[in-house]
Amino acid sequence: MNETISVIKNHRSVREFIPEKDVSETQVRAIIESAMAAPNWINGQQVSVIEVRDPGKKAALAEAAGKQRWIKEAPVFLVFCIDFYRAKLAAEKNGANFRIVEDLEAVIVGSTDIGIALGSAVIAAESMGLGIVPIGGIRRNPHIFVDLLELPEYVFPISGLVIGHPRTIPAQKPRLPLKATHLKEKYDAEVQMKSIDQYDETISAFMSERTSGQDSSDWSSKIAHFYDKGFEQYEKNTSPVIKNQGFRYK
Repeated sequence: MNETISVIKNHRSVREFIPEKDVSETQVRAIIESAMAAPNWINGQQVSVIEVRDPGKKAALAEAAGKQRWIKEAPVFLVFCIDFYRAKLAAEKNGANFRIVEDLEAVIVGSTDIGIALGSAVIAAESMGLGIVPIGGIRRNPHIFVDLLELPEYVFPISGLVIGHPRTIPAQKPRLPLKATHLKEKYDAEVQMKSIDQYDETISAFMSERTSGQDSSDWSSKIAHFYDKGFEQYEKNTSPVIKNQGFRYK
């Protein structure tokens, strides 16, 4: 195993940072350059990243993302956006119709590119000994991000990334058994429920140890609840705002 794989497999989501310890512009630039070097659809480069350091703005974005205090406590908050604004300018320059935003494909392409770029940024930051945590909660109130970051049409915030120096590093959360997620030649539906039952026991024990017995909840109950009622804020706001930004898919 090489050093890069060791860094990737040692990932932790950090939510306790040292506010007084800064992340340098050189470090941020290296992280962004790593993100932008990642593969992307047709070399369209449909990702823009906004670096936020202003304390007041971070505090407002932390509140909008669901009162996630680590956004304001860490020195740097990166907001990863789908960006088809440049593609629109390219269409105008070349006298072409700008049809991609009329199809769901634009959201799929942009989100995929952001996932790849975000993953590269995570690896780059962690390779420097920095702590990170991705923030999907920015889609709880995306209109606030659109307004505060002055996002033009065809630009939409998908995920954030908090970066700082860890004050504490949590234990690594176990993942699903590999037999559930690494499938060969075809999808194996039969292995999934057995894997969930096994993983529920693992996560319940992990949570109980982590919380000194105060929380022994399992994986399936949390996922079931979230996808039933827990995502209502996202359901209410994400689609209307992204369509207001010009993505007119049906």
